Amino acid sequence: MTSPTAPQASWLDDIPARLADIERAHLLRRRRVVEPAGGARLRVDGQPMLAFCSNDYLGLASHPALAQAACEATQRFGVGSGGSPLVSGHSAANDALEHDLATYVQLPRALYFYAGYATNTGIIPALVGDGDALFSDALNHACLIDGARLSRATIHRYPHADLAALEAQLAASPARRKLVISDAVFSMDGDLIDIPALLALCERYDALLLLDDAHGFGVLGPQGRGSLAQAGRTGPDASRRVLYMATLGKAAGVAGAFVAGDAALIEWLLQKTRTYIFATAAPPLLASALRQSLHLMKAADDRRAHLDGLIAQLRQGLATLPAPLGWHLLPSRTPVQALIIGSNEAALAVMEGLRAQGLWVPAIRPPTVPAGTARLRIALSAAHTTDDVAQLIEALHALATQSLSH
Repeated sequence: MTSPTAPQASWLDDIPARLADIERAHLLRRRRVVEPAGGARLRVDGQPMLAFCSNDYLGLASHPALAQAACEATQRFGVGSGGSPLVSGHSAANDALEHDLATYVQLPRALYFYAGYATNTGIIPALVGDGDALFSDALNHACLIDGARLSRATIHRYPHADLAALEAQLAASPARRKLVISDAVFSMDGDLIDIPALLALCERYDALLLLDDAHGFGVLGPQGRGSLAQAGRTGPDASRRVLYMATLGKAAGVAGAFVAGDAALIEWLLQKTRTYIFATAAPPLLASALRQSLHLMKAADDRRAHLDGLIAQLRQGLATLPAPLGWHLLPSRTPVQALIIGSNEAALAVMEGLRAQGLWVPAIRPPTVPAGTARLRIALSAAHTTDDVAQLIEALHALATQSLSH
């Protein structure tokens, strides 16, 4: 009879200690269980909270017209799509949505995806590969970064919004196929890229531009048609060098994403994007809700005007925070307002101080943002009132005074 052998050490045994290291660095993230409670209010882990953390910029996520459209579509189509888009999953609702999206953003054709992350990680490898060159803004979203890595193209990373550095990289590249990828509105800073200047570089150096407008679609431009429309580069002035991508779970209030542009490019993506070809299509009930959302977004100038007023109110109210603290808002004309705090510990302390007053504003820490720039990411919505924003301003001033006294 053999004696039992001692268990061998495994790398899996290291995970609890590694998690403890993350917690000691104030980088451990926790999920909260949320339920809608009307307007910009949520029940968070059972507690009522005024939320400044949602990307529901137009306050459409709980609109009754969207719920009704989804319910009616469920009766007609059922709940699931039943297949990938190239097999049996491309429903009449999804097809109609693609036509509506292309019309809304005033580009020749659109392709509808089930998720924004899957869109960018899929279409970038479909556009460039080994031997090609890819140029990426240093502050691009993780899905653009991951898509770039998956492509196996040579990646050139240029400093944030430094178009002179980008031009130097484009000029020096011998690659025949060049792809520039950039957020339109940067998700953690809230600033906008100079789209006309970026597109001019792409035209000069025979490059394609992939523009991710997750945080501009529905909010910026005439009738909320997005950053590209705001730059005047849609409709008759559209360029075949632009692929315009946007998500549908933020201002549109539902879920999914799309990419729009030149018809031949979109057909190429349909044929070559693995995250589109080999994944089950989004349920038609979501497409039906999104079609209704587009109608509401087109007519939502009053919501956008109200949102602009809230942005101005917040920026004016926080401009007088005590200077010695070093807290400051980054420049932004969008609903994404980043209040730089500094250290991870300090940002978490401010977040907890707000939470104690019934305000939910997330602290964003590395690696999402650079070390030393931990911040509160204040997300404003048309669902907020001026009183809501005034309450947040007052709470932040009180916490700032408290921090100075310590």
